[in-house]
Amino acid sequence: MANVGLLFVGAVLFLNGLMLLGKVDSRSAAIFNLFVGGLQVLTPTYLIIAANQDPQRILLASGIFLFGFTYLYVGIGLLMGLDTTGVGYYSLFVSIVALGYSFVSFRQFGDQPFGAIWLYWAFLWFLFFLLLGLKMEALTPYVGWVTAIQGWVTGVIPAFLLLSGYWVAENFYEIAIALGAFAVVTFGGLWFALRHRRPGRPAQEYDAYAAGSHG
Repeated sequence: MANVGLLFVGAVLFLNGLMLLGKVDSRSAAIFNLFVGGLQVLTPTYLIIAANQDPQRILLASGIFLFGFTYLYVGIGLLMGLDTTGVGYYSLFVSIVALGYSFVSFRQFGDQPFGAIWLYWAFLWFLFFLLLGLKMEALTPYVGWVTAIQGWVTGVIPAFLLLSGYWVAENFYEIAIALGAFAVVTFGGLWFALRHRRPGRPAQEYDAYAAGSHG
């Protein structure tokens, strides 16, 4: 069930990244954020109830709430035209907590790929904090591209591999190394390619618009 939710997390990140790049209307993206946010709150609730008080299963499910509340917060904020500061500082909280989930994935569960993916998410949500909490609008194009790319790399592709049975422990180290190398090359390259570009949206639109960066 969580793997199905991960597939749609990839979709909402991709859509929100395109919204930041000016390709998708923010109000229409808000609706999809509410759909995925609702799914990502109901899913861990069910998994925790079904865990029969198994602490490891509860731990695995608990992290999903971080993202479910993000998408609900973003969707409501976009529809109501709320200031993005609250979403931004919540993103800082998610970024810090994601580091803990990364550590647990590496050390406790021996799941190196998801340890790396949690680091991806920690980086992305820290970017959301800079953009939405600190109002660093110049980062908008970069955050848009990183969000859209992470939708595929941390959501759609892992979910499809998990659902189809191709996510096997024998390849965990290789997958984690590939994820690390991809992040350094792609996100580092994007930073140098986009650092001189101006934001694609006027600054006065960000309070109603930039929350959609929140994947």
